[in-house]
Amino acid sequence: MMFGEILDGSFQAIRGNAKAMLGAALLVNSFAAVLAAVLTTFTATSAASIETWAEGLTEQDLLSFVVSFAGGVLLVSVLTIFLSAVLQGAMVVPVARSVLNRSTGFGQMWKLARSRVWPLVRLAALLLAGGLLAVLLFVALAVLLISTVGAAGALVLIPLGLLYIVLFIWIYIKLMVAPAVVVVEELGALDSLSRSWQLTRNNWWRLLGITLVVSIMVGVISQVVMIPVSLLSSFYSTVVSPHGGPDQAMTTAIIVGIATAVIGALIGAVGFAFQTSVMALLYLDLRMRWDGLDIALLRLLESGADPDGVPGRGVPVFSG
Repeated sequence: MMFGEILDGSFQAIRGNAKAMLGAALLVNSFAAVLAAVLTTFTATSAASIETWAEGLTEQDLLSFVVSFAGGVLLVSVLTIFLSAVLQGAMVVPVARSVLNRSTGFGQMWKLARSRVWPLVRLAALLLAGGLLAVLLFVALAVLLISTVGAAGALVLIPLGLLYIVLFIWIYIKLMVAPAVVVVEELGALDSLSRSWQLTRNNWWRLLGITLVVSIMVGVISQVVMIPVSLLSSFYSTVVSPHGGPDQAMTTAIIVGIATAVIGALIGAVGFAFQTSVMALLYLDLRMRWDGLDIALLRLLESGADPDGVPGRGVPVFSG
């Protein structure tokens, strides 16, 4: 597929399966949106009382509170990561079916992807563990360099950090279609990583270019849409209610915070659905190049067989 075909196919997949695609994407973004709204409301309404309350705490109590709060935020973040992995894999189903002009509802998507939930969770756990291990290794190396050679170690860390970023991007592209492999080819977590590595061979630069352009597009559009929301607070305080007191400022902060969280969740859902569609179509394109999947899909379209299944399942895999 050409770049334009992938973009058009992504839009068509979302438009034809809006309930499944956007519904799943909203589930992912709702966690972050709810957390942001709660934190905004809590901060705006309790700033003074928190300061008074904190003055009566010992250092140990304050440390325990901070650790507990950070742990809660971390827990929500980890749950969001795992939920994103599961839903990203599930959303491959409507994209694959849209190639044959078959629509997919939210319930049908889950029915077809339900058996792959735990492999997707294990895949997310492997990727998360690998990422954390890489960060810990870098931090340990940084501490070792600074403790042994002093300030000169910081100079070494700059190119080392750049190398880490390049290595991360390289590995990310090599493993980016693993969720689709788990769902369509029904492989386990480790096997899906190996399969993704094989599928992306000789296509790394092309995948990087498409992924980079799509990410920039989503980021720019998201920022443009969020500009009016970010200006809402200043507009309200200077035009609508220029002489409001502290209570008015608090109310404005709450309204703007909640509005930002809600609109951010909606925009994030569309962006997540679009990027997932691109990933799924890239996976199908790679299988067309390696496994002749396009021929199998054409036969499936002509025969009308397996109308409720996932296109691509059961198609022989090229092992070369």
